[in-house]
Amino acid sequence: MDQRELETRLKALQKAVNEKDSPSTIISILQTLQKEVVPTEELLRATKAGVVVSKQKMNANKDIARLAAEIVAKWKKTVTADQEARKKKMAGSSPPKAQSPAAANEPQKFTGDVQKRRWEMEKVDTKRTGIPTRDACIGLLYNGLAYMSTEPSVHVVIKAMEVEAAAYDTFKGETPQYKAKLRSLYQNLKAISNRELGPRVMSGEITAAQFVVMTHEELKSAERKRIDEKLEEENMKKAQVPMAEKSISDALRCGKCGQKKVSYTQAQTRSADEPMTTFCECTVCGNRWKFS
Repeated sequence: MDQRELETRLKALQKAVNEKDSPSTIISILQTLQKEVVPTEELLRATKAGVVVSKQKMNANKDIARLAAEIVAKWKKTVTADQEARKKKMAGSSPPKAQSPAAANEPQKFTGDVQKRRWEMEKVDTKRTGIPTRDACIGLLYNGLAYMSTEPSVHVVIKAMEVEAAAYDTFKGETPQYKAKLRSLYQNLKAISNRELGPRVMSGEITAAQFVVMTHEELKSAERKRIDEKLEEENMKKAQVPMAEKSISDALRCGKCGQKKVSYTQAQTRSADEPMTTFCECTVCGNRWKFS
């Protein structure tokens, strides 16, 4: 994990603690730090990661406090060993310059076929929660986020874990709404017409918390929205037909005068998967309204 990614994880941790997110969300972030961070003295000094994580040793939740203590101890041991190794090298002849540990361990971009990326093929560990359904959802999100992306697998799985944890908290566990929402997000991430969605989620422009509550309309690409707006505008014009061509219904009641003498016409003003819009006009008082 490079410095930029570590700083992002630390901000997510601080935000989760400050906003009193569920313990599972905080533990998920800490587990990522425990598994993915290769600590060096330079990296920890630059990010103050030790200070941020160490604060959680006093967390009221025992699992969070224990995990934070384990991480700090592990980092301290690794950095101390690295410092000792440097002292031994300095005592002898000056060694040739080598790549820094942080740079050597920085994840490399994916170089294979981006259309066929799957966690199974890349041998990514998606068993992060210990709950089969949740782990399966992390794998599903990984496949959606990785599609057509060159992001390192470690970055993708971290983001998949964040999104799954946000959905789990938002929909109160493994509910039908939780499962349906994650399937919907996967389908949107894989949509050829919406190639901007995945990069926006991966970059943090769309946060995990925002992503799991986005509506069908909000998930659309900018191009899809422009097409739908144009279609709606064209159909609105077509809907303005002469009165003689409109149908008359006695099943519709005017909300203004209460009469049932209402003329109406229908048009597909939005995308094909949206319901038709009905345009109504009272022939008695002239009141106009519409509904879908």
